[in-house]
Formats: sequence, C-alpha cells, structure tokens
Amino acid sequence: MTHTDLVQTATAAARDASDALRATTPAERAALLEAIATEIEADRAAIIAAAVAESHLPEGRITGEVGRTTGQLRLFAGVVRAGDHLGVRIDPALPERSPLPRPDLRQRMVPLGPVAVFGASNFPLAFSTAGGDTASALAAGCPVVVKGHPAHPETAALVATAVARAVAASGLPAGVFTLLDSRETGTGYEVGEALVADPAITAVGFTGSRAGGLALAAVAARRPAPIPVYAEMSSVNPVVVLPGALTGGGEAVEALATAYVGSLTLGAGQFCTNPGLLFLPTGEAGDAFLAAAARAVGDATGARMLTPGIAQAYGRGVETVGALDGVDVVATGSAAGDEAPAPALVTAGADAPDTAFEEVFGAFGVVVRYDSADDLAPRIEAMEGQLTATVHCDAEDEGDVRAARVLLPALERRVGRILFNGWPTGVEVGHAMVHGGPFPATTDARTTSVGSRAIERFQRPVCYQDVPAALLPDALRDDNPWGLVRRVDGELELPR
Repeated sequence: MTHTDLVQTATAAARDASDALRATTPAERAALLEAIATEIEADRAAIIAAAVAESHLPEGRITGEVGRTTGQLRLFAGVVRAGDHLGVRIDPALPERSPLPRPDLRQRMVPLGPVAVFGASNFPLAFSTAGGDTASALAAGCPVVVKGHPAHPETAALVATAVARAVAASGLPAGVFTLLDSRETGTGYEVGEALVADPAITAVGFTGSRAGGLALAAVAARRPAPIPVYAEMSSVNPVVVLPGALTGGGEAVEALATAYVGSLTLGAGQFCTNPGLLFLPTGEAGDAFLAAAARAVGDATGARMLTPGIAQAYGRGVETVGALDGVDVVATGSAAGDEAPAPALVTAGADAPDTAFEEVFGAFGVVVRYDSADDLAPRIEAMEGQLTATVHCDAEDEGDVRAARVLLPALERRVGRILFNGWPTGVEVGHAMVHGGPFPATTDARTTSVGSRAIERFQRPVCYQDVPAALLPDALRDDNPWGLVRRVDGELELPR
C-alpha cells in the first residue's frame, strides 16, 4: 500500500467506528480505558526495554512513564464514569411564560469524531501512542489515528498492540484505534499533512516543535472545513528569583542554584518544561547564585539526546545564541559524545536580540539580571506565551510579596501554570493541572493537554429543543439513568 492508502484506510476505519464508540455508556467507555491500561501493564517489560533502547532514556524514567500513561488512562476512566464532562443542562419548557413561552431545551457535549494524534519524541509513552491526547480523545468518544514518531517505532508498535487487544476485548470495531507505523509510512512530512487534511479527521493533538505544529495548523486551516489543532510547541518557562529568595546567603543560595541547574539539565533538557530563562537580581547575592549555577553547569556532563538530529539542533542553537551581541557564555559542561552535547549557561543583557530568548531544546539556560523588581512585569508582558512560569520568593518578605502581587497578573496573561518556590519539570496528572499556554506555547490557550480538562478539546455542545422523551439521549432523560450531576433550570441537581 502507498502512504496515501495507509492514511485513507486508517481514517476510513476510524470514521466507520465513530458511531459505535460514541454509543457506549459511561461504564463501557471507562472499562475500555481501564482495559487499555491493564493490557499495557501486561506488556510492561517489553515496552520498557524497547523504549530504553530507542530513546536512550534511563530505565527509571521509562518505568515512571509507564505508570503515568496507565494512570492517565485510569484518570479519564474516572472522569467518564462521573459524567460531568458531558456538561448536561436542562431548561424545562415554560408554556405559560409571557409574552412568549419557553421551549424545552436540553444540552450535552458530544464527541467531535476521529482525532489524529502525533506522538512526541521526548515522551515515548506518556505523550505518544496511548498518551494523554489518545486517552482524552477516547474518553470523549473519539476514535484515534496515531502517527507514530520515528524515534521510537518499536515502542509505539508494542503499545498499539496492547491497545488493540483492549479494543477487541471490549467488542468495539478495530477502527477505534489505529497506529500509522513510521516503519511503514516513512518519516516524511507528507504522511502527517495527509492525515490532517483527510476529511474524516475532526481534530488534531500534537506535541513537538513550533515549526511542526504551525505546519499542521496551516494544513488544518486550509481545509474546506477547518478543524482545531491542539499543538503544544515551544516554551522557555521563565523563572523569576526575587531578592528575598536569596537572603539566606551561603549554603541556601548554593542549594537554590544547584536545584535550578538540576531542573535545567533534567532529561538532557528535553522536557517541555525545563527552565530555559531565569531572571536574577543584581548585587552580591545574585552574583553568588550565578557563580554557584556556573559551577554546577561546569560540573555537569551531557546525556545522550533522543536523536542525532535533536543533538545537532541543540549544538547549533547554543552556538548561535552564544555568538549574539549582549550574550556572554558563563559556563559549559562536558560532552559525552556527539549525541550527548555539553550543558551550557549564558547571560543576556538588555541589548541582546530577541533570538537570545527563544527556546533551545536541551540543557541550555539564559540568565537575565535585573536592578529592580519593578522592571520585571514589563519584561514578562513582552515575552511570548509560555507553558510555565516560576517565582522564587520569601513569603514573609514584604518586598517580595509586593513584587509577586504585581507579577501575578502579568504571568496569568503569559503562561498556563504558575509555580512558587519549586521547579517546572514534572507535570502532575490530575484534575487541576494545566499544561498549555498562550501562543507559541500552544496553538490554543483555552485548554490543556494534561489533566482531566483535556477531554474538552474533543467535544462540542449540542442543544435538543422539544425532542420527544422517547428520542432523548440517556444523558438528557428526566429519570437521569446515568446518575449525572446536571444543571436544571440553572440550578445544580445531584442524582437521587
């Protein structure tokens, strides 16, 4: 089969499976998600071995990813069972209302239809074949076609086999889930573009580079009927160190700087949330922090990156930024081969060009010094959108609290997640998490790719007006057979 045939076969199967999946009850759909988690765990050893071999990530990291992947699936199973994602609203008829009667109006969320998911290079499990995009789309009732990432094809195939077993055991059509294996489709952009352009696809989930996300968004926008693309792209995840955070001096400053470098270099800097930009006060305490961070970077050794291409791009990025006017190289660690380049740390002054503050995917940090906390809010406002921002402060220091209050509104306008006195690497999968942010962190800042609200990306509201009781969907029936929390005539109503 040609690449085009493979895409069309997969999307046609997904389209044909849509009605069967959307017709499942909450209990049935939740059971499917739990079955997928169980099947992945059954193949855990083989999946971990393949992912370690293909990604060069340590076994402990991959083992954690297996747990995160199955945990996400079970989280969405719980969301589906609870049913609040359906957003049921009922406005009963008011036939006696004057001057005009009100019709019977009922609303619920319905699945969009088949979703294209693009596996990520840096998370071969949690953001790939059965990762958060796939889990949330299936939870919404949408069949999924995954374009496997060429960096880990065997891992993708093993996970896909586990998912397929769960789908079959649930009595659903095979088209509920399909993997486009990169070993069959090739690694060119044509397959991804054909998948997004296919009329059966109704939405896209993507994690990757800005160039890749924007290319897919452009394809989706050119369709006769454009579709949403939820692309998580680039972010430098700024960290603001307020003066009070450095008042401990000595060991406290050293510990804070070492923790920063630990987050910066974690996973060879290949997390979406590594802190690539840090605002640091001028003065002796700031100098001590920078010196400690420089020592930590200088002592660090590069880890093997995900692919040779990513390692080469990192090297080019470090070289380009380091050569810019207004940028000074503070420290460089040790390389461990061509595919494990050295971590690096630079400072950038006010005269540095904007390119100094763009993402370099890898263990690369840019430090900006500031004289007054009053300068910070305008600098944050001038930044591009980000996934995260972190503030380190002393909550007992009046100056820090005052500065943080001014910063918060600016941060809210620029980022999806705001942290205090922590580090952005490590994204908790839960109901309150937001992994998203204004452009170019994502193509749509109104939602998240991690956490239970991710399901909202793949649904849309439908209103049912004066529909006969015998024809109403179960979620909208007066007797509430699914036991949903519903908003009736404006008031929340708990199931009896």
